[in-house]
Amino acid sequence: MPKFYFHIRTPLELDVDDIGTECASVEEARLQAVRAAREIICEWIREGNFVNGEVFEIVDEQGVLVARVPFASSVWQH
Repeated sequence: MPKFYFHIRTPLELDVDDIGTECASVEEARLQAVRAAREIICEWIREGNFVNGEVFEIVDEQGVLVARVPFASSVWQH
């Protein structure tokens, strides 16, 4: 099963995922990023923080960007 890396880009930095996660497809990786973004947003709200342009940049095992998932967009997806 292919491995994907879920880097988080903020307005100030890139938090690199060095571990990665196995997913059956790019679409499955994108859906995992949406779920993770929702969890992160909930935690930030509890802490009194807010979303400020953060994006999951999903890359494959070769380091190729295969999808971008803005955190804010994850709130409106079903």
